[in-house]
Amino acid sequence: MSAIILESVLTCPHCGFAKQEVMPTDACQFFYECDSCKTLLRPNPGDCCVFCSFGSVKCPPIQEQRGCCGLDTPKAPRQI
Repeated sequence: MSAIILESVLTCPHCGFAKQEVMPTDACQFFYECDSCKTLLRPNPGDCCVFCSFGSVKCPPIQEQRGCCGLDTPKAPRQI
């Protein structure tokens, strides 16, 4: 198994500003504010986090071929 990469370069799709960030290993990062244009980035549909959408490296759970952000199986429907 390859070592997990924890650093990723996030690139803002609005202004092109890029910045290297360290990815969290214990949670998904759903939001990221661009340091340049202040746009609030959110994951694209189908992606679990901003690193999977705008990063040079996918998040640690995806690198490990686990479910998105540590979820191996979809959640069961909520019972009412």
